[in-house]
Amino acid sequence: MSDTPPVRIANFSGFYGDRDSAMKEMLDGGDIDYLTGDYLAELTMLILAKGMMKDPTLGYAKRFIDHLDSCLDSISERGVKVVTNAGGLNPSGLAAALREKISERGLDLTVAYVDGDDVREPLRPTVPDALCANAYLGAFGIVECLSSGADIVVTGRVTDASVVVAPAIHHFGWGPDDHDQIAGAMAAGHVIECGTQATGGNYSGFNRGALDGRPVMPGFPLAEVNEDGSSVITKHEGTGGAVTAGTVIAQLLYEVTGARYAGPDAVLRLDHLRVEDLGDNRVRISGATGDAPPPTTKVSVNKLGGFRNEVQVLFSGLDVEDKADLFTRQLDTLEPRPRTVEYRLERTDHPDADTQAAASARLVCVVWDMDQNLIAEWGRGVVGTALASPPGTFFDGVPPKPSMYGTFSPAYVDNDVPVHTANLADGSTVTIAPPQATTELGSSYTDEPVPTGGVPGETRRAPIGLLADARSGDKGGSANIGLWTRDEAAYPWLVETITPETVKTLLPETADLDVEVFALPHLNAVNVVVQDILGQGVAHGARFDPQGKGLGEWLRSRVVDVPVSLLDASSTSSTSTDRKDAS
Repeated sequence: MSDTPPVRIANFSGFYGDRDSAMKEMLDGGDIDYLTGDYLAELTMLILAKGMMKDPTLGYAKRFIDHLDSCLDSISERGVKVVTNAGGLNPSGLAAALREKISERGLDLTVAYVDGDDVREPLRPTVPDALCANAYLGAFGIVECLSSGADIVVTGRVTDASVVVAPAIHHFGWGPDDHDQIAGAMAAGHVIECGTQATGGNYSGFNRGALDGRPVMPGFPLAEVNEDGSSVITKHEGTGGAVTAGTVIAQLLYEVTGARYAGPDAVLRLDHLRVEDLGDNRVRISGATGDAPPPTTKVSVNKLGGFRNEVQVLFSGLDVEDKADLFTRQLDTLEPRPRTVEYRLERTDHPDADTQAAASARLVCVVWDMDQNLIAEWGRGVVGTALASPPGTFFDGVPPKPSMYGTFSPAYVDNDVPVHTANLADGSTVTIAPPQATTELGSSYTDEPVPTGGVPGETRRAPIGLLADARSGDKGGSANIGLWTRDEAAYPWLVETITPETVKTLLPETADLDVEVFALPHLNAVNVVVQDILGQGVAHGARFDPQGKGLGEWLRSRVVDVPVSLLDASSTSSTSTDRKDAS
């Protein structure tokens, strides 16, 4: 490893709506070189696009201005650089607003921005109805801005990791062909870009080991990236949560597929990564190797899908199935009928319940149509069935007004289609050339050795979660569930247990869907990808858990045959099961 000190990159936002105090916390908490913030989920792009339909001057994350305003003096005094994708669909508009704010404060800070991700026009022949279509740009536009001396760089749609990769490239002088180093920074960026998910948020081990008893609000993470691309994930001393091998692996597995994680500057070999817990909230990520990027760039395409409405009806007492059957048949008589009608009966009732809530089940009725008035008429018709409904039926409030919904789909364009542009503080522009070296994306299945044969011996029925943790999330209309064992000895059992066939059995809602399972042996992990379980993306609202956040915990709760030897080892081992090496 080089003697060059690492670059310290601190995250202050994992989504549009994250903790308002985070930027100040990261500035005040210790020494850092860069502040980075991610604001752009797939849903956020749709929200920003709908906002621009009303006011074309918007389209960026306005909250970022508020976050920055209280920190400008400290940023100026300490020389900390800021990189964020808060520019959304209008990075030039955000840059102008920031310059005005800085001028009002009398500070000497420069702002540059990156654009060129908008590819609606090139896609119009094939996607004429796209509300927005934005290419996932890489890091080198940000690098150009930083090299010009910019203190604050705002972007449109870049990859989530790019806001971290770019400062590392700039700091160490990496070139476009330094794929291993870039891939290592991609891993660090992927871990910290979702904020407190790397320090204990959404973590299966929240009540166990290093996290048990810690302050309730996790601190935000930071990455110390080294010249060779390796990194240490940590957080400021005295902040809540914890950084452990488990919290880092959880985030590495979040919203990915298999062995290869593609980006516009490199392809990260996830199956080569190694995670080592150094203690004291410090976890090393090493072993990253990178392939050349693919010859195409991914595009986030959002379209207006029409209008939807949702009514929740509750049935108390006996004969729930019959009550739901009668009620849905009554709703099916309503005219005009929306284009799509779905019913979901949620059996939350218990026999001989001592509260009415525990004696009640919920029927969720969801409709979609292009005609807003038709959807509204359907809602009025539902209310009109109230006195004709089965006994013990009541509504969970008045049906809301129809709401516009959007759909997400990925597209791909040749790398030279986006006009990736760095807009410098002096008014000049630099066009970023696409990567010269590319290669077709390889297999999602690892070529690393994967243990086989399971674990012999007596078994007993027990939840998967006694031996494995999980993290799940959305990838457009699909969902992924990453699972990993806390003990390396249990990994062969996990590989044998989690197959496409067993997932379909354990999660019956996936039975008719395409399910793939990818092994990541150095992380003692498998990643499950369930295609199309989320319909056409989170805004479509096709599932009651539209982002798949609970799928992993559902799978952990399922009961399977578990080797007794592993259960005994788990129950007698140290409670600090997150303090492990994954190698």
